[in-house]
Amino acid sequence: MRKMKLERMLAMVMLLISKKQVQAADLADLFEVSVRTIYRDIDTISRAGIPIVTSQGAGGGISVMETYRLEREWLKEEELFAIASALQSISSMYEPASHSAAYQKIKHLIPDQAAEAFKRETEKWFIDMTAWGQTEDQKALRENISDAIDRSSTISFTYTNANGETLLRETEPYTLVCKAGRWYLYAYCLVRNDFRFFKLSRIKDMTILHQSFMRKDIQLETLPWDVNWYRKDRLTELVILVQPGARQRISEWFGHDSLQFDENEACRAVISLPEDQWLIGFLLQFGKDIEVLEPLHIREKVKETIFHMQKIYET
Repeated sequence: MRKMKLERMLAMVMLLISKKQVQAADLADLFEVSVRTIYRDIDTISRAGIPIVTSQGAGGGISVMETYRLEREWLKEEELFAIASALQSISSMYEPASHSAAYQKIKHLIPDQAAEAFKRETEKWFIDMTAWGQTEDQKALRENISDAIDRSSTISFTYTNANGETLLRETEPYTLVCKAGRWYLYAYCLVRNDFRFFKLSRIKDMTILHQSFMRKDIQLETLPWDVNWYRKDRLTELVILVQPGARQRISEWFGHDSLQFDENEACRAVISLPEDQWLIGFLLQFGKDIEVLEPLHIREKVKETIFHMQKIYET
């Protein structure tokens, strides 16, 4: 509760500095508290040394003494525009109330003369990373996992891996990750005694347990899930023949330098990917536009999968 009060008063100070005058009732509506609470906050802010002026009657309100100015160069207007745009984009993936509140606070920091520029700049680009056809069940799952992370509570769930095997997992949840439009949970698996990456669409029957845990020190800026993905002992080097229809997509995945052309204008690519069931599905998405040349055992797995698919559609 004390933290919420402090955040409210800090936001109130920034708002009063950016505006000439604000009505107490408007502040009460904005922060969802009573007018009486607003005046108590104003008294606390005044005792902290920030000169607050209140005036009664028509045209009255609450303001900061005109001779008082807080240094505002810590964030320039274009930097506020960038933060607001980022908050809008993040909210397309995950929509906690704090993001909406932060966006509204930033809007109030923008001077009236810059309002049109703020609107134009925050509408200039929008990053929507949500998957097509996102369901309410997935949204509820994210919110429940987020709640467990806040409480440092372990969770249990059934998980179906890429091979179709369903196992009961108990984990210490650390981080919700949105990668390539898909949501994942980065958690310490108490079954494997190691950190694991779980795709949320494969999680069923999630339960928050009463057991709490002490968070381990992790460095998210290193993208630990990527480090694990590209671990040398997991990777297999493949040589593929790439037809024109797939060259752009292969270039997007692995970079233009991965494409090698010979004198006959045939195009090959040398790529490295983890060798698991996901690999075969990834290769098959390119259809007839790629051919696996090496290694031979991956080529055989692709042929075998195509053979079984053909059998299914012959019946």
